[in-house]
Amino acid sequence: MRLSPLALAFLLGLPVAAVGQAAAGQDAATPEERLQELGIELPAPYAPVANYVRAVRSGKLIFLGGHGPCEFADEDRGKVGRDRTVDEAYESARRTGICLLASLKDEIGALSKVSRIVRVFGMVNATDGFTQHSQVINGCSDLMVEVFGERGRHARAAVGMASLPFDITVEIEMIVEVSDD
Repeated sequence: MRLSPLALAFLLGLPVAAVGQAAAGQDAATPEERLQELGIELPAPYAPVANYVRAVRSGKLIFLGGHGPCEFADEDRGKVGRDRTVDEAYESARRTGICLLASLKDEIGALSKVSRIVRVFGMVNATDGFTQHSQVINGCSDLMVEVFGERGRHARAAVGMASLPFDITVEIEMIVEVSDD
């Protein structure tokens, strides 16, 4: 006999609200708590280096401009397929995702206001013939799911570029839907 999540919760003495969240695929932890569990501290967002802003809000959507890692390190520069491996570039994309989250939090105040990560657009500084762009940008995508659960799943493009500013390995843009409160 198979029990419903609600019946199982009743038998085990669990709070019904927690079952509803679990059944809906939601994590009770806030995004900030998830970051803490992952050992991630958001850096201070960087100041734009040209005539643009890091984020623009239009209605419930936040458009985050192209980001690289907030703190450039040697391992965040160079072409994938020549200077950087896929694994190294994955980590650079993850660090870039952390920087995107820092800019997002600076814009909206609390990451718990995120309703959905809508779209990620990842650009990879890659050699001709490189074809593993998706595996690189997974560094950012995986982070969004770790932090936001199902709300972190998004539409995505991962493309190769002949070059990127300052020879960074990846540049990533993101569109996020937020709640009104």
